[in-house]
Amino acid sequence: MENAYFPLLIPMSFMTKEAEHVEGFAPEVAVVTHAGGEKLQEPLAVRPTSETIIGHMMGKWVESWRDLPLRLNQWCNVMRWEKTTRPFLRTSEFLWQEGHSVYAAAEEAEEETLNMLRLYEEFAKNVLCMPVLTGRKTEKEKFAGAVATYGMEAMMHDGKSLQSGTSHYLGQNFSKAFGVQFTDKDGTLKYGYTMSYGVSTRLIGAIIMTHGDQRGLVLPPPVAPVQVIIVPIAQKKEGVLAACERLAASLKEAGIRVKVDDSDNSPGWKFNEWEMKGVPVRIELGPRDIEKDVMTVSRRDGFGKEEVSLQNAAETVKGILSDLSEALYQKAEKRMQERIVPAETLDGLLEAVNGGNFVKAGWCGCRACEDKVKEFSQATARVMAKENTAETCVACGAPSVHTVFFARAY
Repeated sequence: MENAYFPLLIPMSFMTKEAEHVEGFAPEVAVVTHAGGEKLQEPLAVRPTSETIIGHMMGKWVESWRDLPLRLNQWCNVMRWEKTTRPFLRTSEFLWQEGHSVYAAAEEAEEETLNMLRLYEEFAKNVLCMPVLTGRKTEKEKFAGAVATYGMEAMMHDGKSLQSGTSHYLGQNFSKAFGVQFTDKDGTLKYGYTMSYGVSTRLIGAIIMTHGDQRGLVLPPPVAPVQVIIVPIAQKKEGVLAACERLAASLKEAGIRVKVDDSDNSPGWKFNEWEMKGVPVRIELGPRDIEKDVMTVSRRDGFGKEEVSLQNAAETVKGILSDLSEALYQKAEKRMQERIVPAETLDGLLEAVNGGNFVKAGWCGCRACEDKVKEFSQATARVMAKENTAETCVACGAPSVHTVFFARAY
């Protein structure tokens, strides 16, 4: 994988080369028509995504089978003109990571599409402590211009779904639109097969809405900027701050992100502030603790306190952070599994989504039935289950072709 960066402004002629792509993004595209006080000869789109500009350059860079695979990654901002914005979840401008690859064979591109979906799923579980459902999107919900889109959906506290990452198999759609061709080993000229994938700052919203509580943020230890906050008790007494700094130094040396709050605020104020900011572990250290050679530890996912020996403090804290990560994941996983309910009728589906649930239901594969579900319940098809376990379509009663997770979504 190579890191790259491409222009923010894309000629509109690029955007219009792939018909399904431009149709899908047209309502969201911001366009620059004037610059320097003059009208531009060709309007420029503010990138909503980069398949077109990257496809254009791939068409120039790829000539031979020796150039493949070409795998590019970009960290950048994009703009999609949202009529109603929500912080982190739907903002007109957001930051993201997007990857784009071209392969000689369809099966290679399809394999990479699923590999990236699995990587995102592992990241959600192991780093964000967030369970997700993964699967293929319906034709209606797929990325504009893709052959197939795979997504991961996370359940928020209110039972709504948040699309948290996507991976797209694009086939030869963009290769043919942008002339991404290569001379194969047999001397014939062929079109490459492309795929793309991305996650965005929407994941910050997912963290907040998956783990947060009435006291504020609850940050998973792997991504918490401050993993441990040390609060001195009676900090003006001799030796207290020095002991806090020694403890902090030992934790830092072990790779733990730690901070000592030596501000003039009261301990109670500090407790509330750092709880609100979601710091996973709080350590209190005062004269009595120092005398007993202990530290008082509180975890952000609970409100009890525990006295722990200062001996081998770093290893102890590492263990607490690991346990806390697992507890956050298990709590969110339990909540999600308890709120996935089956439905065989539209009335049953509506009752379930009104109760803040994901609904697992059969679907005949007909677009009209998918539209009917949305019109009746405001729920959309999030992803299709890997196996069809339903007998009939929830909308029409015909034999089920796919089992789908339906939910209201952000």
